[in-house]
Amino acid sequence: MDKITTTGNAGPKVRSDCEITLEIKSSGGISIDLKSKVKALYCDSITSECLEILEHFKIKNATLQVSDSGALPFVIAARLEAAIARLTGSEIQYLPEKQLPDYGTEKERFRFSRLYLPGNNPSLMINAGLHSADGIILDLEDSVAPERKDEARILVRNALRQVDFCGAERMVRINQGIKGIEDLKYVIPHNVNLILVPKCESGEEIKAVVEEISSLRKSSKQKNPVWLMPIIESAKGVESCYEIITSSHDVVAVAIGLEDYTSDIGVQRTSEGRESLYARTRIVNAAKAARIQPIDSVYSDVADNDGLRRNVQESKALGFEGMGCIHPRQIAVIREGFSPSQEEIGKASKIVLAFEEASGKGLGVVALGSKMIDQPVVNRALRTINLAVKLGMLGDNWRAEAAGEDH
Repeated sequence: MDKITTTGNAGPKVRSDCEITLEIKSSGGISIDLKSKVKALYCDSITSECLEILEHFKIKNATLQVSDSGALPFVIAARLEAAIARLTGSEIQYLPEKQLPDYGTEKERFRFSRLYLPGNNPSLMINAGLHSADGIILDLEDSVAPERKDEARILVRNALRQVDFCGAERMVRINQGIKGIEDLKYVIPHNVNLILVPKCESGEEIKAVVEEISSLRKSSKQKNPVWLMPIIESAKGVESCYEIITSSHDVVAVAIGLEDYTSDIGVQRTSEGRESLYARTRIVNAAKAARIQPIDSVYSDVADNDGLRRNVQESKALGFEGMGCIHPRQIAVIREGFSPSQEEIGKASKIVLAFEEASGKGLGVVALGSKMIDQPVVNRALRTINLAVKLGMLGDNWRAEAAGEDH
């Protein structure tokens, strides 16, 4: 009995993608019908790639229709593999060659901005690294239709192997529960740095993810660490936050998702945010107690940069250390907002220098102007200094420079 399916996307507004219709037959050999604006240039290469993939999966009789909208080879490969897996149930994978060196990320790195990209839209992935977000999130959850999640897994896997994200932390948001565990098989062996666990409500969910990641890293000989960022999106999740984030040493940050949270408690999300103040402050407090980074929710009005700027200022004041982005234009505003200001850096430098001078004289407390400086104040100032150095806002010889300015 013949079987047929369609994967990918086509249409006048589709870019860097393709639509593939595959019909597996009982006889007749292989027939390929290619429609593309660049057919004259790339017909042979596209056809050769498709034949290679069909041969890899031992398919000898099929009709293949390819409607190309400028798809790169890794996209065509993902679309065809998804169609084959859907029709045959095969768990064999066709992996494009890794073109980029793998790199790990530090647990303590700053994560001011993370850009969400739909996992089934290759056109948004290809140049995403140029936007200079601290993290790029390839999303397999809410932004992907349920009937397309099998396609998105393969596309995201191929993107992790071949797309240059320009040093951004490579993140993947998996699905919930068993579907999320299945997602891990497609991403853990392939250059991912951090997994976002959505709608998390218990430490057991994190432990299940950690166990699967550990097994996959061992079997694939993955050397770099894979960090975790649970996303708290319900009243139960808020109440269980500390248990969740202390369930594994691989948890480096915790985020809150306010659209789902406000829906769960039965209120409308507002720009003022009074309805979520309890949840946000509780998550910040839990994160600080666990010594990890609290990350705020996305700001959904991409056209309102002034509103975003106010939101970032409030978020920083509450203790958050970053925020999600749903559009590249939000990245610069968020990065600037969470970076220390020159005023903050200058004040922190004076505090540290004054305290170090006092300590050299055997004093435990020192006055700077009308305010007393003790160790907690110095610790906060040192965090500002260290962050400024990491961001390149201060040089390693900042002490000498700051002392020179005072004179």
